[in-house]
Amino acid sequence: MKHILFLITFTLLLGGQNASAQIRGRGPVNLNDPHEVSYLNPQNYTIAGIRVTGTQYLDSEVLITVSRLVVGQYIEVPSEATSNVIKTLMSQNLFDDVQLYAEKIEDDNIFLEIRVQERPRLTRIDINGLKKAETEEIRKRLNTNTGKIVNENLIKTTQATIQKFLREKSYLYPDIKITTAKDTTQTNYEILLVNVEKNKKIKVNKVLFEGEEAFSAGQLSGYLKGVKPRKWYRIFGPGKFKDDKYKEAKQKLTAKLQDKGYRDAEILVDSVVRHNNKSVDVHIKLHEGPRYYVGNIEWSGNSKYTDSVLNLILGIEKGDIYSEEKLTTKLQGPTRNSDDISALYQNDGYLTFGIHPIIKRIHEDNTIDLEIVVSEGKQFTINNVIVKGNDVTNDKVVLRSIYTKPGQKFSRELLMRSVREISQLGMFDEQKINPTPTNLNYEEGTTDLEYTVSEKPSDQVELSGGYGAGQIIGTLGLTFNNFSTSNMFTKDAWKPLPRGDGQKLSVRGQTSGKRYQSYSFSFSEPWLGGKKPIYFGLSAYTSSSSYGGFNYYTGQQMVKDKDLNRIWMTGVTATLGKRLQWPDNYFQINTSLSFQRYKLQNYGNYFLFSDGTAYNVNITQEISRNSVDAPIYPTSGSHFKFSVQLTPPYSKWNNINYQTAADNVKYKWTEYHKWKFDSQWYTKIAGKLVLKAQAQFGYLGSYGSKTPTSTFERFKLGGDGMQGFDFLQGSEIIAMRGYANGTLIPESTGNNQERIAINSGSPIYTKYQMELRHPVMLNEQATVFVLAFAEAGNTWNKFSEVNPLKMRRSAGVGARIFLPIFGMLGIDYGHAFDPIPGLRSSEWKQNFTFSIMQNMGGF
Repeated sequence: MKHILFLITFTLLLGGQNASAQIRGRGPVNLNDPHEVSYLNPQNYTIAGIRVTGTQYLDSEVLITVSRLVVGQYIEVPSEATSNVIKTLMSQNLFDDVQLYAEKIEDDNIFLEIRVQERPRLTRIDINGLKKAETEEIRKRLNTNTGKIVNENLIKTTQATIQKFLREKSYLYPDIKITTAKDTTQTNYEILLVNVEKNKKIKVNKVLFEGEEAFSAGQLSGYLKGVKPRKWYRIFGPGKFKDDKYKEAKQKLTAKLQDKGYRDAEILVDSVVRHNNKSVDVHIKLHEGPRYYVGNIEWSGNSKYTDSVLNLILGIEKGDIYSEEKLTTKLQGPTRNSDDISALYQNDGYLTFGIHPIIKRIHEDNTIDLEIVVSEGKQFTINNVIVKGNDVTNDKVVLRSIYTKPGQKFSRELLMRSVREISQLGMFDEQKINPTPTNLNYEEGTTDLEYTVSEKPSDQVELSGGYGAGQIIGTLGLTFNNFSTSNMFTKDAWKPLPRGDGQKLSVRGQTSGKRYQSYSFSFSEPWLGGKKPIYFGLSAYTSSSSYGGFNYYTGQQMVKDKDLNRIWMTGVTATLGKRLQWPDNYFQINTSLSFQRYKLQNYGNYFLFSDGTAYNVNITQEISRNSVDAPIYPTSGSHFKFSVQLTPPYSKWNNINYQTAADNVKYKWTEYHKWKFDSQWYTKIAGKLVLKAQAQFGYLGSYGSKTPTSTFERFKLGGDGMQGFDFLQGSEIIAMRGYANGTLIPESTGNNQERIAINSGSPIYTKYQMELRHPVMLNEQATVFVLAFAEAGNTWNKFSEVNPLKMRRSAGVGARIFLPIFGMLGIDYGHAFDPIPGLRSSEWKQNFTFSIMQNMGGF
C-alpha cells in the first residue's frame, strides 16, 4: 500500500514540473491551446506584465481593462480565467480573432501577450435598387461614417433600417441582400454592398373582424380610419398599408367603440397576414363588452356655480350613453372651445382651475354613477404682458393686438383671441405663437403672460411675365408688410427699408413697352395715431394703353396708326376704418373716398363711348366681420363683407338730355350705385381636411331711366381672377375656374352694342363655391395645400333675368403654395360644364388657370 501512494505522489509532482517546463523552456505559448499546455496540472503565477499586439485603431490600455487582467494579480494558468479573456474580448464584436500567450516565466512571474486581429473598417455603403432621394434618406438614418467596424451588428442594423424605411412607404416585403467587398485602396477596409428589390407596394385586401356583436363588420371597418380594403366602387383604389396609419386606426377604432358606450372595448389580438405579393389581410379580434349608461351625477368642491348651472353646461343627463370622450370634452374642452366647464371658470380668472370625474359605482344594469370633483382655485389678475421673439417688429405692434391687458382677470378665451390677432398680422409663424402664464403669485392672485413668437419673412416680391391681349406683359411688384414711417429718418433702420411698425407699403409696375403701362402705389396704417385701431389707407395708380388699331377680340388689324386707339386711367383712393365693439369686436367698418379719371381716344370698340374724358367720384361704405383663425390656411371661422359704392346722381340736376347729348357730355360724370356681398365659412371636416364655402353677389345700378348702366365698375366673371390688363377697362374681375377670363356673359346679350358693353363686364353676378382643402406642409418656410372645388356662377343684364337656379358650373382640383417672399402661388385644373351662347368652345373654355399673390380670404 505504501508503494502505491508513493507512486501516485511521484507521478503528480512529475506532471506539475512538466507543465511548468512546457512554458519555461520555450518562446510564447498559447495558453488556450490544449496541444501546448495541459489543463491537468495548472500553475499559479503573478502577472508581471501585459501587452497587446495586432491593434491598428484601438487603444491597448482600454483593451487590457476590458480583458479584466491586472498587473500584480494572481492567475491560474491555464484556467477558466484565461479562457474568459478570449470570450470577453470577442464579445465586443471588434475582432476576428483573439489569443492569449505567455511570453515568458521568471520564477513565479508571468508575462502575458494578448494577440488580436481587428475586424475590417467601413469605407462606405453602396445601396442599389432605390431612388436617389430614398438612398439619401436611408444614409441619414444610418448615420454611417467611414471607419466603423464591419461586423454582424452593422449588417443587421443596415438591413433593419432599410426595412423600416421601406415599410413606411408601404413596401412591406422587400428583398435585401447585403455582402461585403474588400476596398483595394485601403488596408483592412471593406465596402458594404446592399442590393434592394422593393417589390410591390402593399394594399389591404380584406379586414376580418372576430368577436363583434353590437356592431356590423361594415361599421367597424368604417371606424378603422386610415385602413381601407379593396372595393369595386373605390375609383382610385384603396390606400397603401402603413404601420403608423394602422396603429392610429386601431386606436381610433377602440376610441369610437368606447364613445358609443362600450367602455371595456379593446382589441384582444390582431395580425397582418400576407395575402399575395400586392396585398395583406388584417385580422382583428375584439372584445366589445357591455354598453354603459350614465347614472347619478354629483358635484363636489364647487362654490362659484351651483350644481344646476354646471349640469346645464355639462349637457349630460341620467340615462345617456356613457362616453368618456364626450365627458372630457364637456368638462375640459378643446383649447379653442368656450362652452365647456373649464372655459366657464378660466374665462373668469380661475387660471389654476381643475376638474376630475370619478366613477363612484357601476350598477348591475351597467349604469355608472359619477362624482365630479371641482378645484376652483383662486381668481388671477394679469400683472404684466411680455412679448419675446420679435427681433424686428416693435413690441407695441404685438401688444396692441393682444386682448389680455394688465389689470384684467385672466381669460382663456381672450388668450386664444390674442393668438389669432397676432397670427393675422402676417409677420409671425402661426404654428409657433405660444402664450404661457408665468410668475404665478398664489398669495396675491397675479400672473404674468408671456407671448413667445417667431418672426417669419413677410415682405413679398412679385416678378412675373405673361402673354395676354396679343402682347407679352411683365410685372414687378414689391410689398413691405412691416414698414415703419417712424424710422424713416433713422439711418441704421434702412435694411433695406425701415421696418417694425406693422404698416404696409406696396409698389407695382406692369408693362409691355409703350403699348401698355400700369403703375400703382398703396400705403396702409392699421393703427392711425398709435392708440386706437383706426385704419388709414392711401392708394394711387396710373395706367395707359395703345392698341395701335388692332382688335384683340377679332384678331384683325384695323388701321396702321399705332396711336389710334388709346385709353388713360388715373385714380386715387383714401380710406378710414374702425374696429367696432358691437355686435362684437370682429366687426370692422371702412369708408373710402375715390377719384378716377378715364380718357378715351377712338376706343368705341370696347366701351359704350369712344372719345372723351370721364370722371368717377365715389364714396364706399363697407362693413365686414372676420373671425377666421389664420390668414394663410384658415381652418375655422367666417368672413363676411357688405359694401355700397355711390356716386353723386348727376342726372338729377344737370338738365342733360341723355337721348340726344354727345357721348363726351353724357358720360363725362359717371354715375351709379354698386352693391356687393361676399361671405366665406371655414370648418374642419375630419382631421386636417377643411371645407371652405363661399357665396358672392354684385349689382351695378343706375339712378333712373335717363342714364344707361355705367360702362365702368362692371363685373367680369370667369378665369383666374387676376387683375391684369382688363383693369384698364374699369372692370372688377371675379374668378371662376374652368372658364376663360370674362367669358360668362348674360344669355340675353344679343346686338353689337350690348356686346361692346359686355366687353367691359356685366351689371349683375352671383357666384357660389365649395372647396375642400388639405395641407401638405404647414411651416415657416412654406405653406402648401391641395384642393378640390366645385363652382357655380352667372351674370345678368337686369334683375328681371336673374335666376339663382340657372348657373354655369365647373369643378376641378388645384394646389397652392405660400412662400413668404413671393406670396400665394396657385395652379388649378377646372372643367366647365355649361357652354356660353354665341362663343365657340375654344373661346370660353380654359382648363388651367394660374394665380399669383391672390388674397386667400377673397377680399
